[in-house]
Amino acid sequence: MILFQTRLHCIACLITLLAGAGLAMAQTPPPSAHLPRPTPPTRDPHSPGYVAARELPDAAIPPSDADGNFILGPTHNDAPEMSVHDGVPQGTVVEFTMESADSKLYPGIARDPNTYVTVDHTDPARPIVTTSHPAPYTRRVAVYVPKQYVPGTAAPFIVGADGPDRALFTALDNLIAEHKVPAMIAISISNGSGDAQGSERGLEYDTMSGRYAEFVESEVLPTVEAQAHVKLTHDPDGRATMGGSSGGSCALIMAWYHPELYHRVLTYSGTYINQQWPYNAQTPHGAWEFHEHLVPGSPAKPLRIWMEVGDRDLFNPNVMRDGMHDWVLANENMARVLAAKGYHYQFVFARNAGHVDHAAKQQTLPEALEYVWQGYPIAAPKN
Repeated sequence: MILFQTRLHCIACLITLLAGAGLAMAQTPPPSAHLPRPTPPTRDPHSPGYVAARELPDAAIPPSDADGNFILGPTHNDAPEMSVHDGVPQGTVVEFTMESADSKLYPGIARDPNTYVTVDHTDPARPIVTTSHPAPYTRRVAVYVPKQYVPGTAAPFIVGADGPDRALFTALDNLIAEHKVPAMIAISISNGSGDAQGSERGLEYDTMSGRYAEFVESEVLPTVEAQAHVKLTHDPDGRATMGGSSGGSCALIMAWYHPELYHRVLTYSGTYINQQWPYNAQTPHGAWEFHEHLVPGSPAKPLRIWMEVGDRDLFNPNVMRDGMHDWVLANENMARVLAAKGYHYQFVFARNAGHVDHAAKQQTLPEALEYVWQGYPIAAPKN
């Protein structure tokens, strides 16, 4: 009888343990569960390890001809050039769409809705996506042609990501009229949809290769010339790239892998972090490799770079926890390695600013464009 009761007690304990284990497993999110994005902390530009920077008076911006690191105050007033002004010649904007079925380089992918990145348990820096598949897309392209463009001449131009960018077009109207930048064409190219690993946008913008620049060169620019009836320069000194977030890292990627095509780069909250997918053993940490290995380990390229980051920019917004998902640190590191290599660059740390902050862009875009185009010939005003 005692033996029987002992067995019953053991069975009861085992059932209790199994039930508790089952409850614990039910409460533990699976590796693929989406964790909430943490609220970014406010970073101090004078933190240990950050670059030494010149603190500007509140609401002031850096000189457009000055290299180096600058800290903006918390007030971000719109630059005058960000508004339409009477009497200023207005450029025209030509828009068209491009279909994935017509692309040889980007036939289209998408990640299933509400699915997320998982992590290789042997390497937290290596993302895994199992829900990406072929999918069609339609992308929009907007081409700004300044009033001052002379038909038939080869014009300088700037290629922007995540377009159309009406703010850019307004800024150019005013800056060109003020003879602060050349009379350039602006080409805003929408991404192929989605975001981050497994998406078409992520494939285009976060991949460390020359493929996106080659796509623009072979598939977009010829269509731009035909649709907008313009001619684009082949001089890399007359070609610029720009973008925000992954569009910003894409802007540098285009010029880094194809400096024979682009010499000028402008980025807001550049995603110089580990977001590349598919995995590439040559650049295993994605765009984090720029400041980790590529810039320090390569001869300086003929690039002129303007960068901005906000004090509340993104910080570790996913499950990877690999130490390579701090946008502020990534941009600070970029400024350090660019300076060490002797690049012409301007880095702006904006207080009271988030990721690709609208107010910071409204304040700084005209100055950023002036800085990026320093040294390029500008037509003299007509008498």
